Amino acid sequence: AADTLRHRALSAIDATRFVPAAGQNRLRAMIENRPDWVVSRQRAWGVPIAVFRHRDSGRVIPGQDFEHNDAYADRLMAAFRAEGADAWFADGATERFLAGLVDDPAAYEQVRDILDVWFDSGCTHAFVLEQRPELKWPADLYLEGSDQHRGWFHSSLLESCGTRGRAPYDAVLTHGFVLDEDGRKMSKSLGNTVTPQEVIEKSGADILRLWVVSTDYSDDLRIGKKILDTNTDAYRKIRNTLRWMLGTLAHDRGETIPHAALPELERLMLHRLAELDRLVRDAYLDFDFKRIHAQLMQFMTLELSAFYFDIRKDALYCDAPSSIRRKGALQVVSALFDCLVTWLAPMMPFTMEEAWLERHPSDTGSVHLQQFPDVPAAWRDDPLAARWAKVRRVRRVVTGALELERAAKRIGSSLEAAPHVHVTDADLTAALEGLDLAEICITSQIVVSAGPAPDGAFRLDDVPEVAVVPVKASGLKCARSWKVLPDVGSDPAYPDLSPRDAAAMREIDATRTAVA
Repeated sequence: AADTLRHRALSAIDATRFVPAAGQNRLRAMIENRPDWVVSRQRAWGVPIAVFRHRDSGRVIPGQDFEHNDAYADRLMAAFRAEGADAWFADGATERFLAGLVDDPAAYEQVRDILDVWFDSGCTHAFVLEQRPELKWPADLYLEGSDQHRGWFHSSLLESCGTRGRAPYDAVLTHGFVLDEDGRKMSKSLGNTVTPQEVIEKSGADILRLWVVSTDYSDDLRIGKKILDTNTDAYRKIRNTLRWMLGTLAHDRGETIPHAALPELERLMLHRLAELDRLVRDAYLDFDFKRIHAQLMQFMTLELSAFYFDIRKDALYCDAPSSIRRKGALQVVSALFDCLVTWLAPMMPFTMEEAWLERHPSDTGSVHLQQFPDVPAAWRDDPLAARWAKVRRVRRVVTGALELERAAKRIGSSLEAAPHVHVTDADLTAALEGLDLAEICITSQIVVSAGPAPDGAFRLDDVPEVAVVPVKASGLKCARSWKVLPDVGSDPAYPDLSPRDAAAMREIDATRTAVA
């Protein structure tokens, strides 16, 4: 009794991974409580059961006591390959399939019952996975709507357990159904239908795919113009970020600086890559695409565009070509690009292919032939991240103060400012040691004081240890970096530049002269 089809199926369910996990109990309950499966149906047309029954004795062909089962099966398969299931229903089928295998074919009646269509669906693993050399049995994953616990997942499980002793899949993933943006079922009468083809023709396949990965597919999914507009905005942010990176990397000469010699800001970004690498790999294995999408969007928007890239534009645009800071930034932008494009490629295959081939031109290459980059574990640096979390707390207060100054038209850009920053927390003060806070806050100058601030200083409620007094920068505006500094013009050869920019231009001019 322990080796019944039901027992085999229940054991197979226990050995199968379900996403979401609730699918396991749902399928198990159906198998536990279902009646025996009668696989024959009396229909006018379908896939025939293809058996004959003796009119008097009831003997069935093929059967355990029939010595020509193989020959019968060969005839049947040859006919079906040539003519399809119609071969069974054609005139003369009894003589065609039984002649020479039994003494009197006329003594047998042809059973014209067909197989339950769910039995057809349950057999797909055999004629798809086992018959195609590029595929393997069992499947890694069966994926369908949540209604298929009583359909395809169910019939495939029973058929495979009956013929092969196990499920035809290692994992089962189910998704919900697509509703309009108000949560209503789509129907032509309501005029609320959205077809994939419409979205693809208007916006491209990647925006449709971005909508899928941004939703919780385990529940019903909503779609409509406003939702697609949100995904279009997200797509535009991703594309613009990659475009900026490609423009920056046009100046990359592939020079490598040892990790320990990189500036802290670069090591912080590599630390974040190491964190994200683990998260992305784990989430893909868990089919948790929404988590990948959310984390990478947040990273690209808040940590790259609004923080790292914003700070490093000055070094990338204005430092001398030989600058360690500039070379390190290019090295890190290159690592960021390769990771982000390969991580996003399964979700946005067309855009990521376009970006990858722009950076790595090749007639035969493709981002889809790449493995995820090998991100060294040594890039992980939790103490550094903890320090920079404190630095960013200070930066938020400075940025908030300067936004008010800009809104009041007292400054045009943050480079016109030289704020005074008052820090009353020793930990925060220590975190700022050795760092160029003006560079980090994108100001021309900055003054940091340990101690209380005067009345009226700008504060944020959630960073009570920091206060900022906005002050305008003094000096002249560098024509190259736009920083306002007291030493602009100190190099007579470059009277409108700061010393840093003058040195950079001297190096660039010397290179041009040497080439000429």
